[in-house]
This record gives sequence, structure tokens and C-alpha cells, in this order.
Amino acid sequence: MALLAYLKSLFILQLLMGFVFVVSGLIINFIQLCTCILWPINRQLYRRINCRLSYSLWSQLVMLLEWWSGTECTLYTDQATVDKFGKEHVIIILNHNFEIDFLCGWTMCERYGVLGSSKVLAKHELLKVPLIGWTWYFLEIVFCKRKWEEDRNTVFKGLDRLKDYPEYMWFLLYCEGTRFTEKKHQISMQVAESKGLPILKYHLLPRTKGFTTTLQCLKGTVTAVYDVTLNFKDNQTPTLLGIVNGKKYKADMSVRRFSVEDIPDDEQECANWLHKLYQEKDALQEMYNKEGKFPGPTIIPPRRLWTLLNFLFWATLLLSPLINFACGVVVSGSPLLIIGFILFLIIASIAIRRLIGVTEVKKTGSSYGNQEAKKQN
Repeated sequence: MALLAYLKSLFILQLLMGFVFVVSGLIINFIQLCTCILWPINRQLYRRINCRLSYSLWSQLVMLLEWWSGTECTLYTDQATVDKFGKEHVIIILNHNFEIDFLCGWTMCERYGVLGSSKVLAKHELLKVPLIGWTWYFLEIVFCKRKWEEDRNTVFKGLDRLKDYPEYMWFLLYCEGTRFTEKKHQISMQVAESKGLPILKYHLLPRTKGFTTTLQCLKGTVTAVYDVTLNFKDNQTPTLLGIVNGKKYKADMSVRRFSVEDIPDDEQECANWLHKLYQEKDALQEMYNKEGKFPGPTIIPPRRLWTLLNFLFWATLLLSPLINFACGVVVSGSPLLIIGFILFLIIASIAIRRLIGVTEVKKTGSSYGNQEAKKQN
């Protein structure tokens, strides 16, 4: 076990895995670009193909969590709810506290067959991020600038287009708008107090506009809202860099299903429903902190081999020529070739580190409610 942990920490192995992810992602993006000719001819075929292509990319990240780090994911929910997973269009509400919360969400998507068709209401800046933003663009992800006056038409148009999506989709919403930090929480609760809204201990004040708009636009398509509260055993603070280094975490996810029919149609009442939901999420978090677990029965969905097989396919396809080329460079003895190859490795490592940096809590998140930050921006 010590040897395995040592191997996982080796930078060269991490670099090779990053190389596989980046190059396979660029290949997938190119294929996605080519599929655009299908859009005016057969939109549903375009969508089905892009669901599989995106799965091939995202499942490599899921593989890191499940097979490389061995992170365990336990669901706290009832069997009747689990039986509906992957068999209906739903909106997912997930707390936004950890660097890898999206990865835990994707793991559940993968285990129930909806990873390729999963959606998110994403900030517009991510559209510029290579691989991630580009893949999401081809998947018809809805991007927003978090300024309702500018986002209104874009959001309504993007959501309306998803009404006839051919694959079951899980539409993820981070209703808090940004990751939780103590400073943001303090500012958020000041806003809540000024508006007479419930004070939350473990969450930021939810932004209701994104939720009410998504529910309004997709009503008739989505049949349920899944409320998911994520936490980690032993007060772990997981990071994507920790996953890359092979560190194992234990994730617990409380999942509650609400039928869309039970959620108010009126926008203000729907907003009030969301605020009440976050009060309940706060109570769940309080219980977890005291007892080390969520209430209710536990279910551990088995991981599937597809993520590992997909990665091994890309690794075999891409690493063989790379290793042959590296050997050729060394054998050639050419200083120019050797220096060029070293520069390539340096650039590749920087690029991979910057991709990891996109998820880091200290480097991401909006300045929601922070007037000082807004002035600086």
C-alpha cells in the first residue's frame, strides 16, 4: 500500500495522466466541432453523439475520484428515490462548499448513467476555459454573467432549447452562486438580515432567480427536484490536487426528492420554498456535525468499470506514440530536441496545474454581496 501511495504521488505519472486528459479532450472537442453539421439536419442525433463524447472526457475525472484515489461515496436516501435515478429529468440543488463537490456529483451521474447528459447553470467565464468550457458549449450548457438584465434572454433561450432533450438529464444548480467561505458567509448573512430572510449557519443565502427561472422554463420536462447536501467524514477538506495525489476521501450525500407538482408555481412562493429548503439543509448540516452522519438509510451505489476502461483506451492510444517519441529524442542525443521536449513537459505541467486551479476555492467564486470587491473589479 505504501508503494502504491508513493507511485500515485510521482509527478511523472500525474503528468502523463494530465497529458491523456488534455490531448483526448482536444480530440473530443474537434470531433464535437465536426458534429455541428448535424445540428440543422438532425438535432437529436447531434445531442446523442455529444452526450457520448462528453462522457468520454468527464469520465476520466470520475476515474480519478473512484479508481485512482479510491474515494468512497455513500448516499443517505430511501430505495424508492434511488429507483428513480437516471429515469427522469431532474433539477439538482447541491451545496457549494468543497473543491470537488462537482466531481462527487458527476460520480453519482456516472453510476446512474446520466454523466454525458448532465447540465449546469455555469458562469460565463468558464466558457473560455479550454476543454471544460468548450465541451460544455457543445453540450448546450447555459452560461450566465450573473447580471439578470444581461442574462435574461440568454437563460430563457438556453433553457427553452432543452425542453426536448432526448437523454435523461440532471440539471445541477448551485443556488448559493459561489463557494462557501467565512467572509462570504458573513456578507451573505448581512444581506439576509437586511432583507428579513432566514439566517443560515452553514450555507450562503440562496439566489432564488436562477432556481425559479429554471423550474419555470423546464416545468413539463423535469419531474422532480433532488436536494443534495454533501459532506466529508472526519472534517476532511478535499481538493482536486489531493485526488490527483491519490488521497482517499469519504463523501456522504443526503438526497431528498421533491416532486415538481409539490413546488409552488408562483415565483415569490417558489422563492420562499427555496429559502425553507436551505433552512432544512442547515439543520441537516448541524446534525451531521454532531453525529457524523445524515439521518436515514444508507446506500452505496457500486462503481462501474466504464470509467476505468475509457481511460485505459485513451492512455493506450496516446501514451504509446509519446513514449516512443521520448525514447527517440533521448537516443538522438540532439540538444535541440531534448531542450524542446523538456520545454514541452514544462508547458504541459503548467497548463494542467492551471486547469486544476480553476476548481480551487481561493481562486474561484463570485464577489456576491461584497461591495468592496465589486469596486475593485
